[in-house]
Amino acid sequence: MPFVHVRITRDGTSQAQKRQLVREITDTLERVLGKQPDLTHIVIDEIDTDNWGHGGELVTERRARETAPR
Repeated sequence: MPFVHVRITRDGTSQAQKRQLVREITDTLERVLGKQPDLTHIVIDEIDTDNWGHGGELVTERRARETAPR
């Protein structure tokens, strides 16, 4: 029983995109490893950008800095 845990930032990912992600991960596990789709579990955690750090700073702050006019 494969269990895949996907963590992404919560910033506008649509239900259609998540559906596609689940479908394609499931298809890959079936194609590459021969796993049965009905036994494959995918969990998507959406994390607020205030709760995700990268490069020593919060993603919220990093994105604001990167998109600020210069």
